[in-house]
Amino acid sequence: MTPLEHFNGLPADDAEQRLLECCASPMWARAVAAQRPCADLTQLLAAADTAWQATSPAERRIALAAHPPIGDIDTLRRRYDGHEHAEQGQVAGAAEATLQALATLNAAYVERHGFIFIVCATGKTAEEMLDLLRARIGHDTAEEFATAAAEQAAIIALRLRRMFGAPDG
Repeated sequence: MTPLEHFNGLPADDAEQRLLECCASPMWARAVAAQRPCADLTQLLAAADTAWQATSPAERRIALAAHPPIGDIDTLRRRYDGHEHAEQGQVAGAAEATLQALATLNAAYVERHGFIFIVCATGKTAEEMLDLLRARIGHDTAEEFATAAAEQAAIIALRLRRMFGAPDG
């Protein structure tokens, strides 16, 4: 039985719990679980994206709040300890000055926008993420919320691919 076949056969509550590992929005998880069975990963990814696009701003804030701030090494270690594909993995080896700048700018970003800075960090260095943070901190909050939602959509797709054994895409 493939991982997707197993997922398709789970009780709704169990499927939702698995999906919450990809996105902390309960509304999103319920909506995606309700679309089962999915014939393939492409169909699941489409259902996930459709459900994400339908989430309310409040649900999106729930999803964003579940992410550790970029560069929060202690939280990342606790959350992803032992995982081969730890998100934000490039941050672990960053220079102390870069980590401090990330922490300082993350705090300023939250103060300005009311939610954490989020970026699909896979494959990006700490310095690249710092540059993105510097570029985005001055954006209008509505524009930045839309950018954050798009980054969350990319993270959802990445996590689903990983959950079902597909390449990162």
